[in-house]
Amino acid sequence: MRKFLLIFSLFSVALFLSACSPKHGEILLAKFDKGNITLGEFEKAYAKNSGGFDAAKNDTLEQYQKFLDLYVNFRLKIKDAYDRGYDKNPDLLAELNDYKKKVGVSYLLDKELVEPAIKKLYEQRKTELRVSHIMIRPDSTGDEAAKTKANAVLKRILAGESFESLVNEFSADQYSKAKGGDIYYITAGLIVPEFEDAAYKTEVGKVYPEVVKTRFGYHIIKVTEKRERIPAIRASHILLTFANEAGTTDTLAAFKKIDSIKTALKNGADFAKLAQEFSKDPGSAKNGGDLDFFSRRVMVKEFDEAAFNLKVGEVSDIVRTNYGYHLIKQTDRKPYPSFDEEKDELKKIYKQSRYNTDYDTLLTFYRNKYKFKLNEVGIEKIHAANDSIKVGPDYFESKLKTDFGKIEVFRLNGEVFSLDTLMDKILTQAEFMNKVITREVLKEAANKISGDLALELETLAMDSRYPEYAELMEEYKNGIFIFKLQEEEIWNKIKIDDAKLEEHFNKTKEKYNWNDRVAFTEIFSRKDSIIQVCKDLLKQGTNFDSLAAKYTERAGMKSKGGKYEMMDANSSQISKEAYKLANVGDVSSSIVNANGFSLLKLDRKEAAHPKSFEEAKAEVSGSFQEEESKRLENAYNESLHAKYKPEINKEELSKVFKSE
Repeated sequence: MRKFLLIFSLFSVALFLSACSPKHGEILLAKFDKGNITLGEFEKAYAKNSGGFDAAKNDTLEQYQKFLDLYVNFRLKIKDAYDRGYDKNPDLLAELNDYKKKVGVSYLLDKELVEPAIKKLYEQRKTELRVSHIMIRPDSTGDEAAKTKANAVLKRILAGESFESLVNEFSADQYSKAKGGDIYYITAGLIVPEFEDAAYKTEVGKVYPEVVKTRFGYHIIKVTEKRERIPAIRASHILLTFANEAGTTDTLAAFKKIDSIKTALKNGADFAKLAQEFSKDPGSAKNGGDLDFFSRRVMVKEFDEAAFNLKVGEVSDIVRTNYGYHLIKQTDRKPYPSFDEEKDELKKIYKQSRYNTDYDTLLTFYRNKYKFKLNEVGIEKIHAANDSIKVGPDYFESKLKTDFGKIEVFRLNGEVFSLDTLMDKILTQAEFMNKVITREVLKEAANKISGDLALELETLAMDSRYPEYAELMEEYKNGIFIFKLQEEEIWNKIKIDDAKLEEHFNKTKEKYNWNDRVAFTEIFSRKDSIIQVCKDLLKQGTNFDSLAAKYTERAGMKSKGGKYEMMDANSSQISKEAYKLANVGDVSSSIVNANGFSLLKLDRKEAAHPKSFEEAKAEVSGSFQEEESKRLENAYNESLHAKYKPEINKEELSKVFKSE
């Protein structure tokens, strides 16, 4: 992010609900030429920069005074920016509009798409529905025939025929067909949107009055139950499988055993102890049958239905599933979470389920608002003239551009977008690259680009609808102005040459020193045996550097032959060990370090000493610029105070955050 954001962050003002009474908030802390700083404004600014009102209330008067000095300087700079005409500067306004488009689109989508959708989803998910359906898939007769058939079946149901009997006759969903069309409980956000929307609009016992189309086919939907949703329950169970000790199926023996356990429970036996003793579920038996928390539809249907119909502490009747006979005890349940607790999960569900559809609908709305219109005639001319030119750099050298580049493809908000303009905008978009420029590609690209542009146009008019967004844009505009002022009054005025740097160095040379430094070569190996081989070879006169080039294994150092250039002697364990060596060429004993062993050879060492001007030049330059920046900043602030003559009432700071 640009430097001015760092400068401005100290002063940015967010929208807070002020605890001040109007009278308290209007107390003047400072006034200057056509400008005031009230206690209310100061409190908002201070709270923004100190972590909120509660934290700000605990700060000292001295801290408030320092901040007021900074804030007055900031306000004077903004006043100066307007006096210089920055608010009419086309370059600055263009930068602001560019930022508005980038940030505004995300803000707009969040406010007008995501937030309303997840709030609706949150409310819907408080309820779960039990639903049945008849599904009719398109077959060889085609989609229209399937729709006609579904409508005919719906008409018979609405006329009074049995839903369940028609399920058996017509439904293509083999899973639910045998159960009268029952697809069990559903929750908003977990099924296809078209089906979900219809189900949530339907009363219990009623059939949705229209055929619903999804990607699976045509559906006739009946809601059989609505109930308060329990997000998750915790349960324990005792399972007896149908197999007896001989490994053969004996459902009667299993039932008699589970029935005797049920009787024991009624007589006060401990559920957990019985689960540990008798349950055939090895995963839960050792934990007293505990299955931890689970949500709806995680368990098989028979188990799920029995478990969710219990109250906490209640034990079920005997439940049969494909796994055997169960006794189930509900031990806990989770309450429906708050919106803030669920917000991230709701966003995730929404993005996966219906965001793309809603996004396309919103784009269509804004395209229409800004009078989007395709030039069908122009598109057909381009299509007819092209048989091979693709989206990409080749277009800009092609005859297609020469002959048709200026032809209108679409217009938006009164602005004409030609083929050239469209190609410029989609040149870097992977979805269009290397596609032949046909009518279909042109229409797809026009829809995509016009949608993006329509959103951007809408962001330019959002200030009046969203005060927080207007505040954000005001902060960014002030940041642009501050950056421009700093550039003109400070950074552009800093002149650097060697003479000034050397003068600065001579005044501050005590700041520039080398620490103890060392250069060395290392042989590193993960195996002590390799290090021992190298030590033996060194005793026989083999050159250390050649051994390092051959044997060292440290990542990133193999290509350097294990050589470390001059570095701070205290920068690592091995540099410390290398500095302990007395003379150039000395070799260390074997050193144990992280993940292996090392031998070190001293190549060079220097004790701590002052840096020369040339050695310190980069640091001197940084120090000089920092000093000059402070000097010029102070001079600029003094000039602003002289120009605008602010009157500051620091005694009123005793009332900060003190209103009743």
